[in-house]
Amino acid sequence: QGQLVESGGGSVQAGGSLRLSCAGFGGIVSIKCMGWFRQTPGKERERVATLYTGSGGTIYADSVKGRFTISQEKAKKTVYLQMDRLTPEDTAIYYCALSNNPAAHIQCSSAADNNYWGRGTQVTVSS
Repeated sequence: QGQLVESGGGSVQAGGSLRLSCAGFGGIVSIKCMGWFRQTPGKERERVATLYTGSGGTIYADSVKGRFTISQEKAKKTVYLQMDRLTPEDTAIYYCALSNNPAAHIQCSSAADNNYWGRGTQVTVSS
């Protein structure tokens, strides 16, 4: 299930910006929700942002609200995560994920909800 491919990670100073991209889901049907998770050593993978394909609605982790923006470019079958005003606490491996599970309780809110994943891209923010 490593069908998704992330790009755009890298190193940046605090206050800077990065834009992550996720592609490779063109062959997946009935996508319900897609988004980004991040993980640091010794911690669980946490949801950063989710986009719901039906409503277009979005949800963000409290720690990134007002700084990160998730968006989709349907023609390119790509989802983005624009990250602004980055802080060292944003340093992590960022993963793209999505679900096409129609079950009502699946909302891509936890890692377990998602059945497609990318391999991750490193984001490092220095102070």
